[in-house]
Amino acid sequence: MSWGTTRVLGNRDAGRYLAAVLVSGFGTAAMLLVAGIWVKDLTGSSSLAGLVTLGTWGPTLIAPLIGVLADRFRRRPLLIALHLAMAALLPVLLLVDSATRVWLIFAVTVAYGVSFVLIDSAEAALVPAVVPGELLGDFNGLRTTVNEGMKLVAPLAGAGLFAAYGGPPVVLLDAATFALAALLLTLIRVRETAPPPREPWTRQLAEGLGHLRRHAALRHLVACTGAAMLLIGLNGALAYAVVDDGLHRPPEFNGVLGTMQGVGSLIGGLAAGTLLRRFGDRRVTAAAVALLAAGLALRAAPGLAPVVAGTVAVGVGAPLVLITVWTAVQRETPNALLGRVSATVNTLTFGPGTLAVLAGASLLALADHRMIQLAGAAGALLLAGWALRGGPRPAAPAPPPTAAPHSDTSPVSS
Repeated sequence: MSWGTTRVLGNRDAGRYLAAVLVSGFGTAAMLLVAGIWVKDLTGSSSLAGLVTLGTWGPTLIAPLIGVLADRFRRRPLLIALHLAMAALLPVLLLVDSATRVWLIFAVTVAYGVSFVLIDSAEAALVPAVVPGELLGDFNGLRTTVNEGMKLVAPLAGAGLFAAYGGPPVVLLDAATFALAALLLTLIRVRETAPPPREPWTRQLAEGLGHLRRHAALRHLVACTGAAMLLIGLNGALAYAVVDDGLHRPPEFNGVLGTMQGVGSLIGGLAAGTLLRRFGDRRVTAAAVALLAAGLALRAAPGLAPVVAGTVAVGVGAPLVLITVWTAVQRETPNALLGRVSATVNTLTFGPGTLAVLAGASLLALADHRMIQLAGAAGALLLAGWALRGGPRPAAPAPPPTAAPHSDTSPVSS
C-alpha cells in the first residue's frame, strides 16, 4: 500500500466518503447490469439491451447545463439530496412486468444519468475540501477502486437475484443502498464556503468553457480522454453480442465478465496515485489507452480465456484514463468553477461514449461484432500515440511531499 493510500485511509472524513461510494456503488453496479438483462429478457433484443447504457450516458451531452447547479448550492447537501431522490425514484421499476413497460427502465436510467452528472460535479468540488491536494490522485484512485471494485461481487449478486426472483429485489436493494449512502454523507465534516452570488446561467456556463479554452494542457488531456471513452462506449454497446454471439452464453454471463472487469479496476485504481506522481498525466493516459487497445482486440476472440483477459485489460485502462483527467481538473481549476468545469469535462469525455453506444448498437445490424471491436482496437493504438506525443508538454510530476499527515480536524459543515 502506497504512502498516499495510507494517508487517505487515515482521514476520517475521506473514509466516510469512500464508505458511501462503496454502498451506493454496490447497488448501482447490480442495478445497471440487471437493467440490461431485464430488457434482453423481456424483448429478446441485444441492441435494446445495449441501449440501456445510453440512458445513463445520454445526459452527459448536456452536462455543462446541469453542472452549473453544482456551483449554485453547497455540495454536501446537494449530494445527500440526490441520493435520497434516487432512493425514492427506483421503486417505480417495480411496475415493470412485460415488454410494454420496458420504457420505464429507460426512463429511470435517464434519471440515473442526470443524477450522475450532478453527483460527479458536486464530488469534484467537494473532494478538494476534504483531501489535501497532493493526495487527490490517490483519493480518486481509491474512489474508483471502491466503486469499480463492486464489479467483483455486485454484478454476480444482481444477476443471481434476477435469475432467481426477477427484477424487484434488485430494485429494492439499489434503493436501500442510495438511502444508506445519503446517511453516510451526513456524517462527513467539511467546511464549505457559501456559493457565490448567482449570475446568469449563460455567464456561468461560459466561465466553465473559458477555463478549458485557456488551459492548453488540460484541454489536450480532456480530448484524449473523450476519444478513449468513445472506444469504451463502443465496447459497452457490444457487450451482449460478445456474450451471445461470441461465447454462446446466456445474457446473465455478463455478470461474470463484470466481475473480471472489477478485478482490473481494482488494479488500475490502486496504482493510479503512484503512477501519476511517477510518470505524469500524458504517459499514464497513453499506457491506459494501449491497454484498452489490447482489451478490445482480445474481446473479439472466440474463446473464453482471451475475452476474460481483454475484459480485465479494459478494467485496468478505463479507470486510469478517468482518474488522470479528474485529478488534473481538480488540480488546475479554481474551486468556484469546479462544478461547471467538471460537468463540461464530463460532456467532452462521456459524450463521445454516448454516441458510440448508439453507433455500436446500429453497427451490430450491419457487421459482425468482432470486426467492430478490431477496428476500435486499431483506433486505440493511434490514440495512445497521440496521447504520448501530441499537445503541449506537461510539467514534470511533483515529488512526494514529506510533510506530516493531514490532520483530521475538519470543522463541521454548516
